[in-house]
Amino acid sequence: MQKNVFIARTPRAADLRKRYRHIVGCVFTSLSLLMVVGFGSASAQRRSTYQNPVAAGDFPDPSVIRVGGEYWASATSSEWGPEFPLLHSRDLVNWNAIGAIFQQRPAWSVGNYWAPELSQYRGRFYVYYVARKKGGPLCVAVATANSVRGPYKDHGPLVCQEVGSIDGFPVTDEDGQRYLLWKEDGNSVSKPTPIWAQRLSADGTRLIGERKEILRNTEQWEKHATLPYGDLVEGPAIVRRDGWFYMFYSGNFCCARECNYMLGVARSRKLLGPWEKNPKNPILAGNDMWKCPGHGTVVTDTRGRDWLMYHAYHAKDFVYVGRQAMLDEVRWGADGWPTINEGRGPSRSALAPLPVRQTNAGYKFFDDFNSTRLRSGWQWPHAFVPVATIDALGQRWLTLTRNPSQPEMPLAVVARSTTVGDYDATTLVQTARLKNGATAGLSAFGDMENAIGLTISDGKVILWRREKNEQRVLETADAPAGASLHLRMRARDGHRYRFSVSRDGRDWKEVGEEIDGGYLPPWDRGVRIALVAGGAKGASGRFGFLRVEPSR
Repeated sequence: MQKNVFIARTPRAADLRKRYRHIVGCVFTSLSLLMVVGFGSASAQRRSTYQNPVAAGDFPDPSVIRVGGEYWASATSSEWGPEFPLLHSRDLVNWNAIGAIFQQRPAWSVGNYWAPELSQYRGRFYVYYVARKKGGPLCVAVATANSVRGPYKDHGPLVCQEVGSIDGFPVTDEDGQRYLLWKEDGNSVSKPTPIWAQRLSADGTRLIGERKEILRNTEQWEKHATLPYGDLVEGPAIVRRDGWFYMFYSGNFCCARECNYMLGVARSRKLLGPWEKNPKNPILAGNDMWKCPGHGTVVTDTRGRDWLMYHAYHAKDFVYVGRQAMLDEVRWGADGWPTINEGRGPSRSALAPLPVRQTNAGYKFFDDFNSTRLRSGWQWPHAFVPVATIDALGQRWLTLTRNPSQPEMPLAVVARSTTVGDYDATTLVQTARLKNGATAGLSAFGDMENAIGLTISDGKVILWRREKNEQRVLETADAPAGASLHLRMRARDGHRYRFSVSRDGRDWKEVGEEIDGGYLPPWDRGVRIALVAGGAKGASGRFGFLRVEPSR
């Protein structure tokens, strides 16, 4: 009987034990898979949300189109070159700068590079844009290319009304005829702002036939409470859906501290009207986080959903950063009218068009000039194009020089948009060449007439401010010894600046007191972080890198 105690070691018992191990293994594997799938789903759900802005920094009046499964966007560049930045994305959430529409400003124009509208028609790409004519008004002009990347050929202005013409938008009517819509800029002289429509030539580069007014400012929300030039409608963008034309448009004042911009919608069975404004307008207004939203374009993704890319000011960083690119889904109600974020204003975060992780919000920035030329995203005052070269002397250095063809050029400037109001910007400057009045350094830059900076010259560090083109030295100190020095600009609340100098980038010595730069931002632009060089004729500044790190 004792032998039967160990019967588990018989071949039959061993087989049962193998089956038991197999069952346990299957259960464990199933549980593991469930855990992986569960965590994977949660991760996917996290990745399928995004936060606004989708393109941080100054990117006003954005236009977006889809080409196949990819997206392209451009925006107002105002008085910065190169004119009209060009961004690329595969998911509408992660955007990369890949160039600009123009590398040099069109010869007929002098400034106010606003509201480029990208479009594709019969295999060609068009950009209808705004610029000011030399000695004349604002005009809507057009450039074309065989590829969305360019190069673009400029065809000059299509319309230049006496009070100005802005915000062109191309659209095909119900009969297949191509039209251009635009705003007559009447609010600039305290007059109404009609939206006009006029036929385009077959190649899209000329207006033909008679123009017709199809919309104007009539509603109370379109009128600013105190500014006579804030009573307007502008930025028309057309979507066709279920036999209707829908015009997304903006009203009230767009910009600066007084802004009260909002977005409405109107619809019509025919492009030339009659148009009916949504009784629930505005469909997009500011909230506690985002102010003055508007001027956008609707794009349909690869799954058939509609998205509005538009601009808005961050409530805290506000005019110091500028109008940033936002994204929200357009939902269509049973009554046929669109809504955005259920009427709650710009979203902080939302479900993304695709299940991807938002990876390049663009808040941090670093460039050590390890390429042969300046990367996309750098800017300069369009009227003063600097000479910027990159070479290798042990490491890469950016050499920045005033353009010899522009002797009136006060400074050579290259700059980056700010993305938040609280950040530290640092750079490395070679000191050996900064003699006999040559100067180079780091600046908070509004425009050529309004800036704050710390520069090195003749063995000194000099803290200065320029306001309304009058420059004043605030502090001068001996520069630490060294072949190169680190400079730091610390910004808080968008307008409070402190500057420091260091030999090694670790131990910093402040120069002067905190400076209030509240006066820096122009009415339609944010403040830039700039590398500057100037002084004696032919003098240059050499920079080892620029690093920008948000402090929140």
